[in-house]
Amino acid sequence: MIKKLFLLAFVAIPVSATWAQQRISVSVANPSATDRTDQPVVIALSDYGEIRKAIVTHEGQEIPCQLDDLDQDDVFDELCFLANLKGKEKKNYEVRLYTDVQEAPKQYPARVFAEMLIRNDKVKQKNKHNNYIEAITARGDCANSYNIQHHHGVDFESELNGIRIYFDKRQTLDLYGKFNKRLELEATQFYTSPEQKAEGYGDDVLWVGNTFGLGAFRGWDGQQPTMIDPVSSRTQRIISYGPLRTIVELVDKGWQAAAGKAPINMTIRYIQYAGHRDTDVEVYFTKKNIDMRNYLFSTGIINVKGSEEFSDHKGLRGCWGSDFPTGDTINTKRETVGLGILIPKQHIVSEEKANKDNYAFVVKANQNTLKYKIAYTSDNEVFGYHNSKDWFSFLKLWRKEVEQPVKVVITKP
Repeated sequence: MIKKLFLLAFVAIPVSATWAQQRISVSVANPSATDRTDQPVVIALSDYGEIRKAIVTHEGQEIPCQLDDLDQDDVFDELCFLANLKGKEKKNYEVRLYTDVQEAPKQYPARVFAEMLIRNDKVKQKNKHNNYIEAITARGDCANSYNIQHHHGVDFESELNGIRIYFDKRQTLDLYGKFNKRLELEATQFYTSPEQKAEGYGDDVLWVGNTFGLGAFRGWDGQQPTMIDPVSSRTQRIISYGPLRTIVELVDKGWQAAAGKAPINMTIRYIQYAGHRDTDVEVYFTKKNIDMRNYLFSTGIINVKGSEEFSDHKGLRGCWGSDFPTGDTINTKRETVGLGILIPKQHIVSEEKANKDNYAFVVKANQNTLKYKIAYTSDNEVFGYHNSKDWFSFLKLWRKEVEQPVKVVITKP
């Protein structure tokens, strides 16, 4: 009897191990003749149970991947990995998904970074603050939410870019220009010291004021953009720190976006992938029983002083110009940047004429969702663009790539 029980227990081991692991095949094809690098492959996990760990391999070689809990309920919702493909190339990947409660996600080298900080009064150096947070909410009657956080709001980056988003009614995106491809914001905290500048670190490169900066989302009163105000509360939070993509969200509750209409609730999600200078913007309207087709909004890019404009009049718009990034014209130099925004045609109501502040679009939601993309370059980059012609050429190629995404086919066992 004892021998039989032992045998049954021994047989049960591989059955349990098999149940705890699922395998799926993922085919990724490049439809373009142009080589593609760091192409996002995102797999929803709702059909696979509560996943604890994932391993992705190509021809037996493991590649980095990432699990993300989008709704913050402690259950992973998506798996992400990045594919490098030559023109017209197709690659097959094997994904192993583990559900055993003793498993944990593997750690890979970080290629993106995100940070939120509250100032530490005991720290004197502006790039050494250490009161780390990952979410903060201010009531709508908060007197000065802009100065609550260090560097005035959440920041994030890939090796190519760096962005901070102001924690106030503007919710403007401000830009960090790099010289070299690397992660820098953990070291500089958007306040680069003279010693760091001497070592080739980047710095703030854009004055934004009350403009869109790079693609801030705003209301529209029929003639001009309006701020995200009044609100009952505003929140910033980090959903994912990486290593392949960082996800941050802005949540505005009770926003009186249009006079005479019901207040709305809105979540703006910013997704930054490794190896990308462009950023995905996803806007979700979450209040029930409101027809968002009756609301108009706006977005666009700042009209950098003396900038040259580009538009294909189909949702792709950019500029190239130079200005001082702060009011200090003695200790700072003029910074030259190229900006770009790409809005799907189904969201566009009108492309507005440039004024002294912005190159604007009036936009609308598709049901309760609105998505677009933004991108920029700094003339400081040794790897980037250094004149308007090359930058505008990049924008055109960017559009083609966005409209020809890699094709992903998932085969379940």
